[in-house]
Amino acid sequence: MRDFTKEDIRKFVKEENVNFIRLQFTDILGMNKNVEIPISQLEKALDNKMMFDGSSIEGFVRIEESDMYLLPDLNTWMVFPWPSGKGKVARLICDVSLADGEPFTGDPRGNLKRVLKEMEELGFTEFNLGPEPEFFLFKLDENMQPTMELNDTGGYFDLAPMDLGENCRRDIVLELEEMGFEIEASHHEVAPGQHEIDFKYANVVKACDNIQTFKLVVKTIARKHGLHATFMPKPLYGVNGSGMHCNVSLFKNGENVFYDETGVRKLSTIAYQFMAGVLDHVEGFTAVTNPTVNSYKRLVPGYEAPCYIAWSAQNRSPLIRIPASRGISTRIEVRSVDSAANPYLALAAILKAGLDGIKRELEPPNPVDRNIYELNPSELIELGIGTLPTDLDHALIALGKDTVIQEALGKHIYSNFMAEKKSEWDQYRITVHPWEVDHYMKMY
Repeated sequence: MRDFTKEDIRKFVKEENVNFIRLQFTDILGMNKNVEIPISQLEKALDNKMMFDGSSIEGFVRIEESDMYLLPDLNTWMVFPWPSGKGKVARLICDVSLADGEPFTGDPRGNLKRVLKEMEELGFTEFNLGPEPEFFLFKLDENMQPTMELNDTGGYFDLAPMDLGENCRRDIVLELEEMGFEIEASHHEVAPGQHEIDFKYANVVKACDNIQTFKLVVKTIARKHGLHATFMPKPLYGVNGSGMHCNVSLFKNGENVFYDETGVRKLSTIAYQFMAGVLDHVEGFTAVTNPTVNSYKRLVPGYEAPCYIAWSAQNRSPLIRIPASRGISTRIEVRSVDSAANPYLALAAILKAGLDGIKRELEPPNPVDRNIYELNPSELIELGIGTLPTDLDHALIALGKDTVIQEALGKHIYSNFMAEKKSEWDQYRITVHPWEVDHYMKMY
């Protein structure tokens, strides 16, 4: 990957007729945020002198500590291909620093970089991620507000006329490719109105940047088609939810250290240790990888979502799957992550869990090569198969007990994340839902 310089950015601005630049960053909840500046402020931004009010961002800082700086990563330069009036709009993804120049510990992207330094101290040089984000398309009403009416009745790999979202999905792919994405596949998913677009793996920071950009593009292009794209994990009862399977691999000096030609299943000892660490800490990081009340309505048996703590190289029902590819493509697929997760926090947690497995030389349990959904409770107990937390409350309790995952988030993010999510759970817990009224109003 080329390292862009300030002069490169100045050149791109002139060549592309850029008039505005979005200085983009991500809050603790995973929401894209930005400060948009006119091109007259470019030099100020390139000199890391663009200040913003951090107290206005949920979970960042108190009002008396509000002055913060946006530090553009020049290698994230991208021009949005859609028209915007006079001139084009570009973006630079930023890290966040305090007024004294120190990295802000509440910045999810900066936090992921901190965990990567721990990885490097163990002798590894790169952590790669290949995400598989899924989303639903719903129709917009005459006021451009989302409805619950799906755009199609298609199923897995269907084509038009069943998959009426095909044109929208194709336009999304074309826009992404124009922005530099290498798209590997796009198709209709299992549920009506559900879609998946897979793009090439990258180092974990770039891959997380790509996820955030991907979400923005999907929502923007869908709206042009009169549709609303949502990454909500389970928008509809009785159908599959949307996940974001994360294919991860660990490298050292260009070599995939998960691969061993002589190892069992051609996996290295490091691969097994990393996987064991993920399995050991998965209950603790589920609140991070599945961060909403709604997330747990996806993690139930019967809809292809993993809810059992197990692994396999042969079937897709366990939490972790080992895809068949070997060599440089050897990877571990963590299947529980959903599309609502903040990718920077989710991958910091997964990496930290895996590194802990390597440090402690953990061994994973035996693989489960049967369809776990068909096992009865006694068989699950006999095989030692545990379950993921069944709701956000239990997930937060598990996170509160896992000091390794707390360290993966850092004190600032951990405390603010817990406060936000406990509040979310309490609001949900005390709300009277339509299901309760339907079932209990007349009965009692």
